[in-house]
Amino acid sequence: MRPVDPFEFAKSLTQGGSARVSDAVARAVRARRGGSDAAPRDPAPSRAAYRMSRLWLTPSFRFFMRRIAPVLGIAALCALWFSVEENRLVVTDAFAEAKRDLQNRPEFMVKLMAVDGASPELSEELRAIAAIDFPQSSFDIDLPVLLKRIEAHDAVAEAGIRVRAGGILQVDVTERVPAILWRSEGQLNMLDAEGNRVATLESRLDRPDLPLIAGEGAGREVAEALSLIKSAAPLSTRLRGLVRVGERRWDIVLDRDQIIRLPETNPRGALAQVIALNQAKDLLERDIRIVDMRNPARPTLQLTEPALDEMRRIRALEFGVSYQ
Repeated sequence: MRPVDPFEFAKSLTQGGSARVSDAVARAVRARRGGSDAAPRDPAPSRAAYRMSRLWLTPSFRFFMRRIAPVLGIAALCALWFSVEENRLVVTDAFAEAKRDLQNRPEFMVKLMAVDGASPELSEELRAIAAIDFPQSSFDIDLPVLLKRIEAHDAVAEAGIRVRAGGILQVDVTERVPAILWRSEGQLNMLDAEGNRVATLESRLDRPDLPLIAGEGAGREVAEALSLIKSAAPLSTRLRGLVRVGERRWDIVLDRDQIIRLPETNPRGALAQVIALNQAKDLLERDIRIVDMRNPARPTLQLTEPALDEMRRIRALEFGVSYQ
């Protein structure tokens, strides 16, 4: 090869050979990189790549792709898996079995029922109402429903229920205290001081210690009846009961079929007048059948039939006429 004269090379540059040199240099670079003689690739990014790069720089998009998108993907896969009925049955059966095994563990089993605050008869009735076959899991006992059933009993004023340690179903009861007997529509019911029904009796002899009231609507006026019975304490040995008349007023029934008719208003005041007359004049020891105090300003007495006959006889003798 002929050596290149440096002067000639410089001359060629000055004579417009720079273009050829540039082409030669470019071809040499491409040949060294293993490329072809095609035009070089533009290093600028495409429009789609540029937009994606800009989108990735958005904080909300990065948060969505890193946090939310994986969750949505997992949820979609789970939904697709659960869309098959066999898969759902497998999961539900496994969950039900695990729940049953947990609930039937010994520490959750209720073995007996304890009732405090109630009489033996009421305790047996409450056990029958509960109707629980022990032992039973505490998860299978609906305590609110059972409490409502117990409180619905007439003899129960208040109740509380809980499961305490040792597998014991504890029922605490406040029993209604019978205060009076009410005879109505062929039934004899025990009522408490507020007029709530406690129980039904077969005979008056079952509770001879309780006072007796009768008549329609008497059960709604227990408080007033008890007040009158308390005021009639001086007549307690002769008192048989009170009768509600027309749902407006009371009649006091004594032995020997004597009746004290009280007014609608202030019946205790009228009863106090009768007791005062009886203590002063032995009014109720006489042959009197009815003491009518419906008009306290004008008391009326009704005699018995023998007393009326005797009074007619005396008047006939006074007036000189025969008595038949």
